[in-house]
Amino acid sequence: MKQALLALENGTVFTGIAFGDENAEAQGEVVFNTAMTGYQEAMTDPSYKGQILTFTYPHIGNTGVNSFDVESDSIKAEGIIVKEVAKTYSNWRAEKSLSDYLKEEGRIGIEGIDTRELVRVLRSEGAMRGIISASGTAEELVERAKNLPSMAGLNLADVVTTKKAYTFEPVEGDDLLAEAPEVKTRYNVAAFDFGIKRNILRRLHAHGCNVTVYPASTSAEEILATNPDGVFLSNGPGDPEPLEQAQQTIRDLMGKKPIFGICLGHQLIGLACGASSYKLKFGHRGANHPVKNLLTGAIEITSQNHGFAIDLDSMPDELELTHVNLNDNTVSGLRHRTVDMFCVQYHPESSPGTHDSEYLFAQFVEMMAAKKI
Repeated sequence: MKQALLALENGTVFTGIAFGDENAEAQGEVVFNTAMTGYQEAMTDPSYKGQILTFTYPHIGNTGVNSFDVESDSIKAEGIIVKEVAKTYSNWRAEKSLSDYLKEEGRIGIEGIDTRELVRVLRSEGAMRGIISASGTAEELVERAKNLPSMAGLNLADVVTTKKAYTFEPVEGDDLLAEAPEVKTRYNVAAFDFGIKRNILRRLHAHGCNVTVYPASTSAEEILATNPDGVFLSNGPGDPEPLEQAQQTIRDLMGKKPIFGICLGHQLIGLACGASSYKLKFGHRGANHPVKNLLTGAIEITSQNHGFAIDLDSMPDELELTHVNLNDNTVSGLRHRTVDMFCVQYHPESSPGTHDSEYLFAQFVEMMAAKKI
C-alpha cells in the first residue's frame, strides 16, 4: 500500500492510498459522477479525456472488468478517485480486477479519501484542476495543479478522434444491451467522431443504420460526396467553442441531410446556428438526471456527461427548445424550425443508464426515411 495525494488548485489536499499504476500520475480537471453502476463504461468514455473522475458511489470495482463493457479502445479518464476499491470481484463476464485494469493501462487511482467531502468542495467551488500522485509534496502538487491548462478553451476532440474513416461492424454480444427494433430498411449514416462511444454505434446499427465513422476534421464536401442518408454528431471532451471547423461543417450540411447530435454534437449545433455556450460550475455527470420533453410532456431519466451548455437566452429564433434539465433548467435538447436537425444534451444510448431516451434513434431513422421517399 503506497500513500498518494490528491491536490486541488484551491490548495485542498486529500491523503489516500494509490492503486492501479502507482508510479503513474494523473493531471486534469477533477469532476464527479453520481452513477451507482457503470464505472468501466465511464472510464473509457472519450468525453472524460483531460479529467480525473470521482465516483460518488462508495464501493467501486465489485464486478471487475471485462472486454465488452468498454466505450473506446482504452481508459480515457486521466485517473480515478474512489472511497474504496473492491479487493475482490464477482461477475460471470469478469476477466480482471479494476486495479489490474488500471495498472495495465498505466493509470493511477486513489482510494481511502472522503469522496463526500471532495464532492462538496467541487459543488461549492466548481470543478477544478488537480493532480493525483504518489510522489512529491503537497505544496509542489498544488502549485503544479494551478498551472495546468483550463478546460475552458481546450480542444480535446482532435485528440480523441479517429485518425481515418472506418465502417462500424457489430461483434458477437453487441445485441445484449437492449432489444433491437424490427428493421425493414437500412440507412447509411455518416458519423462525426468527436469522441464517440461504442454503444452509440451499436444503437444506430440496431435501429437500421450502416454507420461510417469520420474524423472530426472531415469537411462537408467529403461527407456529401458519399451521399449518406443522414449525419450524426457525436459526444466528445473539451470546450465546443474552439471547434470552428466543425461548426462551419454543420452549417454547410444543414438542409442537405438530416442531422442528429448528442452532447458535444448538441453544443456544436447550437454554436453553428448562432447561440453561445458556457461552462457549467461542476457539470452534469451521472445516470439519473431528470429531463422534461417539452414536446410530449414526458419525464426522462437520462445519462449525462458534460461540462458545457448552450445559453438559452442566446438561442436564435430558428432554434426551438425541446428538452430541459429539471435539476437546473438548462438546455437539454433543441431542434431547428425549418431544416431536419435536432439534438440533445445527454446520452440516449445509455451506457450506463436507463433506456428512456431510446426513441431518439427511431426519430432520427424516421427523419431519414421521410427524406428517402
